[in-house]
Amino acid sequence: MSGSGRIPVQMLGQSGCRLSFPEATIYLDPYLSNSVQELDAPDLARQVPIAYLPERVVDADWVLITHEHIDHCDPHTIPKLAEASPQARFVGPMPVVMRLRDWGIDASRMMLADEEWTNLTPRLRLRTVPAAHPEIVRDADGRLACVGYLLEYEQQLIYLAGDTSVKQEVIDALVANGPIHTAFLPVNEHNFFRGQRGIIGNMSVREAFQLAIAIGARQVVAVHWDMFAVNAVDPDEIRWVHRSMKPGFALLLKPTTINLTNIRISVIIRTLNEAAHLDQLLQSVARQQTGGLTHEVVIVDSGSTDETLEIARRHRCHIHHISRDEFSFGRSLNVGCEAASGDILVITSGHCVPTDEHWLQRLCQPIIDGQAEYAYGSQVGGPDSHFSECRIFAKYYPEQSRIPQDGFFCNNANSAILCSAWEAHRFDEELTGLEDMELAQRLVRRGGKVAYVADATVFHYHNEGWWQVRRRFEREAIALQKIMPQVHVGPFDTLRYIIASVRKDWSCAWRTNAWRDKALEILLYRANQYIGSYKGNHEHRKLSHAEKDKYFYPH
Repeated sequence: MSGSGRIPVQMLGQSGCRLSFPEATIYLDPYLSNSVQELDAPDLARQVPIAYLPERVVDADWVLITHEHIDHCDPHTIPKLAEASPQARFVGPMPVVMRLRDWGIDASRMMLADEEWTNLTPRLRLRTVPAAHPEIVRDADGRLACVGYLLEYEQQLIYLAGDTSVKQEVIDALVANGPIHTAFLPVNEHNFFRGQRGIIGNMSVREAFQLAIAIGARQVVAVHWDMFAVNAVDPDEIRWVHRSMKPGFALLLKPTTINLTNIRISVIIRTLNEAAHLDQLLQSVARQQTGGLTHEVVIVDSGSTDETLEIARRHRCHIHHISRDEFSFGRSLNVGCEAASGDILVITSGHCVPTDEHWLQRLCQPIIDGQAEYAYGSQVGGPDSHFSECRIFAKYYPEQSRIPQDGFFCNNANSAILCSAWEAHRFDEELTGLEDMELAQRLVRRGGKVAYVADATVFHYHNEGWWQVRRRFEREAIALQKIMPQVHVGPFDTLRYIIASVRKDWSCAWRTNAWRDKALEILLYRANQYIGSYKGNHEHRKLSHAEKDKYFYPH
């Protein structure tokens, strides 16, 4: 995504980062050396690689320093950076200013951190707020010893906390100047053992998230968790607490961009007699917590005769129709994308239901962060899903995200694509399926990226008879010929795949005490899967209208 509200950011480890605004490049607490180990504690080796040497930082316009500790005000970084970027000006509280003077930096390049708004550029303002490390300390003149910073750009506020604990004065200062859009918050909690090492620590993960809620933050960048082993926090723990608390803001770990724009999302749903699950899906979409992202729902219906359209109208969806003669999966999606007004186009099936209220935010986050143009989430079966289909879901949708991933696998039952990426590529309207993979393949070939988001999950409910299972895999195999023409399936391959997959599924069913109930179902599913794949792999004719009905309307 692009636009003046999208700010590239590079995380430097600890609390340090580089923010690239259009009119100025700002460094916060740059720690670009190993001075802590060299000057303080030999066992405190940095775990985050040095992004670049300080003498090569030639683009700094402003350097914001929160306090005088050497992992924030680094004697091996700041003097070299000041020499490499002669245009840079430095902002910090009085103890920092005094250190910079001792290092030979001219007073004309320094600005004392002030609790008033200061213009850095015509569109970028700065204000100092108190930091409690571990207490709020002021000198006889009322000047703070440790500070955080507020940056205002495009009428949005970024809070750079530095090192701080939670105090009411900190909350009051932020609320008085808020609301905060993006908060960079330290999550390395104080504890007894860190205290024995002289490590002050900051907030716990949960406490940092509670602070974010108190100040109304829309997204949080967790910092100060990755530099030193003794002071580290497992990123999986940070993610788990976020999922557990469900705080209503987006969580970013090592983002490459900060998006300050009001992003619009269009949820596009293809329907054909989806009354069984559509109401549940639309209720779930309405409950999504997106941190202020706005969304609409676009329905593309291809001839429903049940209550699908009535449900869609009740939820005030934008409804578009496509006739049986016109229908293909790609054409139906292109119709929906053309009708949508969103910056991000979220695509899901009418028989898929998100598992929680953070699905939409998580699915779109790699696109918002600029890490991918196309993203897809995981799928799980419901209580009535075929055993073998659940095994397929587990294979293709593992527990670990890949942002971005290698390759072009993707699935439009649960996906999101940047609108400009769709406009550049559009879905192939002639394919009998796999239009998602085909577009992703073209996108990747042209340098684009696809992301897999493991915790953006939907229940995928298929209510298919055996011949419908066979038809589905048959039409996908026909489409696969265009995407991967090198793939050939012979009769021996088909028999081998059936035997191998049934054996593995039976083994899994035996371990889970499901074999007695699922043995025949597994055999029938796998047989129809691979017989359908074999037939589709050997189908080369252009489809007639009758054949299209066979594949697209198998009811």
